Amino acid sequence: MPVSWWEADEGLRIVNCGGGAFHDPGTAQRFVDSLGGADGGPAGEAAAEDRGTGIDRRQVRFGGRLFDVTSYPGRLTGGRHGGTSGLAVDISALDVVRRDHTAFTDFADYAPAAAFIRDAHGRYLWANHAYAHLYGTTAEAVIGSSVTDFDTPEDVATFQTLDRQVLSSGRPVRHTISYHRPDGSPGRAVGHRFPVAEDGRTCVAGIYIDITDYTLALSQRRAAEEDLQALSEHSGLPCALLSTGGRIRRVSASAAELLRMHVPDLLGRPAHGFLAPHGDLAGLRHAWRDLVNRRRRRVQTSAVFLDARGEEWRARVLLTAVSSGSRRARGVWAVLPHHTLPHRPLPPLTAAQLRILTLLSAGHGNNEIAASLRLSRQTLDYHLGRLRELLEAPTRLALVSRAYVLGILDPQAWPPRSAVGFRPAGPG
Repeated sequence: MPVSWWEADEGLRIVNCGGGAFHDPGTAQRFVDSLGGADGGPAGEAAAEDRGTGIDRRQVRFGGRLFDVTSYPGRLTGGRHGGTSGLAVDISALDVVRRDHTAFTDFADYAPAAAFIRDAHGRYLWANHAYAHLYGTTAEAVIGSSVTDFDTPEDVATFQTLDRQVLSSGRPVRHTISYHRPDGSPGRAVGHRFPVAEDGRTCVAGIYIDITDYTLALSQRRAAEEDLQALSEHSGLPCALLSTGGRIRRVSASAAELLRMHVPDLLGRPAHGFLAPHGDLAGLRHAWRDLVNRRRRRVQTSAVFLDARGEEWRARVLLTAVSSGSRRARGVWAVLPHHTLPHRPLPPLTAAQLRILTLLSAGHGNNEIAASLRLSRQTLDYHLGRLRELLEAPTRLALVSRAYVLGILDPQAWPPRSAVGFRPAGPG
C-alpha cells in the first residue's frame, strides 16, 4: 500500500500509525524523527508550508524510497490539537520514471544522430543539437519554428510528402534523402521517419545520420579506382597489386601477357612462384619486408621472371607500398617499366665472358680485349665462339644486341656494364 499515516503527541512520540511503510511504531518513529520536527527545517528534497494553516509539504527519502509527505498540526482522531499528524505517499516509482525520462532526454539531446519531432503542420516540437547543427543554428531556435523556415522550397515539398506518408500509414519508413545545406551544397542523410504520440496528437519523428562526407569519400575512391584501372589497363605497363602476403590481387593485361597467362588465372596466386631461382631472391625478400613494415615507401630493383612456358626474362621492378592507417602497408604495387626479351634459361656466364661482352659493347677490338684481360688470341676466340653459341648470335654485332635484349647488359648504363643481379659462374 503506497499510503502511510501517523499521529504523534506534543513530544513527537508516535501515538498511532498505519500503512505500508509504517508496519510497526518503531519505523514510524524513525520516519517522524527524520522530518526534523514541526518547526525544524525540511529534511527532504523540497518543502512548502502553508503559513495560514501550518500544513507542511515536502518530499523525503527514507529507507531507500521517496515519499511525498504532508504534515498537519494536531491529531487526526479525537479532535485534540496537541502534537502532529501526517500522510506519506510512496512515489518511488514515479521518481524512477522521472529520472529515466531525464536521462533519455539528455541522451537524445546530445546523440550524434540528428533527430526531430514535427506536428502535422510542419512545426518543430523538439529537435536535438545534432539536427540544429546541420542548419548552422541551435536547438532552441529550431523548436517552435516551421520546416519552411530552414529548408528550400524543393526540400520542404519532399519532407512534407514524407511526413504525410508516415502519418497516413502509421508505420515507420527507412530511406535515404537528399537535402541542401545552408551554404547551398548538396547533402545526403540516411535514417528513419516514424509516427509518435505527442500531447494527444500524432506527430512525425525522424532520426538521421548525415552521410554527405562519407558518400563523397566513396565517390572519390570509386573515381580513383577507375582511373587506376584505366591507367593499368591502357598504359601498357606491366603491373600488379600484391597483398602483404605476396599474393596477386590485381594484375594488368600486359603483365598477364608477359607471363603467358590469363588475368583471372593469376588472381590469388603467390607472385614469388614466377621468380627464377637464380635471381637475387634474398635482396627481394629484404626489400619486401621493409615495404610491408613501412620502413621504406619505394624500392627499385630488378628480378628474373619465369613465364608459363618456362622461358625467363629480366625486368626492372618498381615496388611501392600502399599506405594505411596501421603500422603495416595494405599492399604493394609492382610496376615493370622495362623488361627484356623472353628466352630459354641461360647457363651462368663466367666473369671473363661478362667482361668480354662489356668491352665488345664499348667498341673495343679483339687485340684490345685480349690485352685488357691478359688473354691469348686463341683463348679470346674460344670465349667469343662460346658466347655466340650461348646467345645464338652469329656476329659480334648480334652478340652485343642479344646481350642487351636478354638483360645481360644494363641498357641504361654507360660505360657498358652487366645488369644488376646477373651473377657470373666464376672465373674463366
